Amino acid sequence: FLGIDEFKLHNGRKYATHIINMANGHILWIAEGKKKQVVYDFIEHVGLEWMSHVEAVALDMNSDFQEAFEEKCPHLRMVFDYFHIVKNFNDKVVGEIRKDEQKRLVEEGDLEAAKMLKHSKYIVTSSRETLARKDREAKEGKILRKKGEVFPVTEVRRKAIGYLERYESILQKNRLLFTADLIKELLKEAYASRNESRMQELVTKILDLCVNSGNKHMAWFWRLLVRHFDGIISHATYHISAGKIEGINNKIKTLRRQAYGYPDDEYFFLKLIDMSRH
Repeated sequence: FLGIDEFKLHNGRKYATHIINMANGHILWIAEGKKKQVVYDFIEHVGLEWMSHVEAVALDMNSDFQEAFEEKCPHLRMVFDYFHIVKNFNDKVVGEIRKDEQKRLVEEGDLEAAKMLKHSKYIVTSSRETLARKDREAKEGKILRKKGEVFPVTEVRRKAIGYLERYESILQKNRLLFTADLIKELLKEAYASRNESRMQELVTKILDLCVNSGNKHMAWFWRLLVRHFDGIISHATYHISAGKIEGINNKIKTLRRQAYGYPDDEYFFLKLIDMSRH
């Protein structure tokens, strides 16, 4: 299994792409840019015989990478993981619906309902498990920051806000956010499945919910799922994620900050390859 992702090379719009071995996290290839040519050069370097032993590639929603791999190696299965799907859904759908609904309620004069949605982005984009855990930690008085013994640092404890109760209240009063909650639950169930037929059935239910909602943001998510449908369903068979790639991206940022940047890109790439093997 391979993983591929781009990372920011310098400030501005300059990027580079790395391809890793998903088994051990070793970086196999780094090149400037984030277009198809990076994939073409990698496949030319390793050869089609080597690529015939690769079964699947974990990647984000970058269509250039997907098209390049499928063009050169039709046998490969693309795999889109849970993290990127949910992030897109929370950022582009749930967050936007919350803002639209708050604006609508203000215009209709329902200020109390609008107030409930104010500062609720974290709540409506979190999972029920996370909200329940934070409520439990608040009840137990979990210490987030200890009181200073040498310096005047104040103690901070988890505040009892009633996250889950507020979340349930919002869902009861808003049809679109209730639909979004159903979609999140179905996504979670789908990505836990190890059967492609079952996963396809669950994703189809999500598509139906998006269409029936009549909302433009849900329509955008419907198009996203349809475009990447095969790669989403592949997750049931090839249970791999981009977690290891994102971990390497964090290491890349740390390495660059520690050195205050590397003016020599080739030297930087060698440092990254070496770092991935420690």
